[in-house]
Amino acid sequence: MTGEELTDQIALVTGGGRGIGANIARELAAAGARVAVAARTRDQVDEVANEIGGLALELDVTDRSAVEGAVAETERELGPLTLLVANAGIGGPDGATWELEPEDWWRVQEVNVLGVHLSCRAVIPGMLERGQGRIVITGSGAAYLPGSSNTAYTTSKAAVCRYGETLANELADRIPVLFFSPGLVQTEMTSGFGDDLPWTAPELAPRLVRTLASGRADALAGRYIHAEHDDIEDLIRRADEIRARDLNAIRLQR
Repeated sequence: MTGEELTDQIALVTGGGRGIGANIARELAAAGARVAVAARTRDQVDEVANEIGGLALELDVTDRSAVEGAVAETERELGPLTLLVANAGIGGPDGATWELEPEDWWRVQEVNVLGVHLSCRAVIPGMLERGQGRIVITGSGAAYLPGSSNTAYTTSKAAVCRYGETLANELADRIPVLFFSPGLVQTEMTSGFGDDLPWTAPELAPRLVRTLASGRADALAGRYIHAEHDDIEDLIRRADEIRARDLNAIRLQR
């Protein structure tokens, strides 16, 4: 994976105040992109934005008007958006599904699915008008891997991966939509997991997003990419085969 320069990029990273999103914002800024860092916790986005010389935005991605306002402010302060990294997400509540309060279960869908949709919806018209732009969505292996017992999170990630795949079809040859799994990264959201799990190196997802942002992987739009288990350079070389054989897709192959 090469260290692409992104000096012509203006990016909005949701969920950028901590964890994976913060590291993605740092990687994009290190590559030369101008970055707006958006998340719900003001202190966190201020800290990351100050560190990278970016724009801090306090944002609830489930609020349509707030999302549209964040996009407008980003473009007013930094310029026309060329990259959305729809990364904001939360884990599911603990407990038996049938014992959870429905609003707690549904809140995960609101953040992880509706938040992605509102973010994409807000940037697409401008990108189409300018004929330039790219969308990267943070998915998860929880979308398809067996063994999970949390219906809220797995449902949301299955939905958002399928959303990314379908939106890529809808925007084919106009706006590349790419989605990926960062792997099992140690963050605040995974702090309750065991120490002996096969943790993914935290730098892999940001490096992958940097490559996706460069445009070199646009032929993989709508394909599921794993930051740790997939070699992005190999996938780029094999893009024609992957499309022809319908590989890296989250659905049954019969």
